[in-house]
Amino acid sequence: MTSVSPELDTRFRAAAAEAGLLDVAYDVVESPLGELFVGVSERGLCVISYESDPDVEIERLARGFGSRVLRSARPVDPARRQLDEYFAGKRKRFDLDVDLRLARDFGRAVLEELRRVPFGEVTTYGALAAKAGKPKAARAVGTIMNRNPVPIVLPCHRVIGANGSLVGYAGGLERKQQLLRLEGALLA
Repeated sequence: MTSVSPELDTRFRAAAAEAGLLDVAYDVVESPLGELFVGVSERGLCVISYESDPDVEIERLARGFGSRVLRSARPVDPARRQLDEYFAGKRKRFDLDVDLRLARDFGRAVLEELRRVPFGEVTTYGALAAKAGKPKAARAVGTIMNRNPVPIVLPCHRVIGANGSLVGYAGGLERKQQLLRLEGALLA
């Protein structure tokens, strides 16, 4: 068995991405919250995950977007740069296309409303449900937040309980607190 040099492997992955041969390109991005698995499709950012096992995310992406999922840093670079700026306190709004094609109608409406929640502010599950057209669907909004494919960029950390409690976060309440502190929405 012959091994491929790291340089050739990197060139191959970059060429595949540039030629449009990938359904999803991904990379692992370092952040103050730990490693983030970040993936982009031809339509935009499709995943940010706290999942520590990349194979789990790769399998999920292959089922949803197609089997051509490959680690390739260059397509992920715009997201990496904006995440770095956000964590450094230099970015308050993300300017990235987001691929929500796997979200269903109400879920997509909720995620689009979520994107409008300003930096440093919070909303409730009920308020988000109302803005998405179903004021009694707060629980459904909670499920959608738990399955948010691109946390941080679609800021589900800004959604709190009606009584002001932080309640759940797919990345863990500690990460939710860190993000809200970073934005000044939660005092230290």
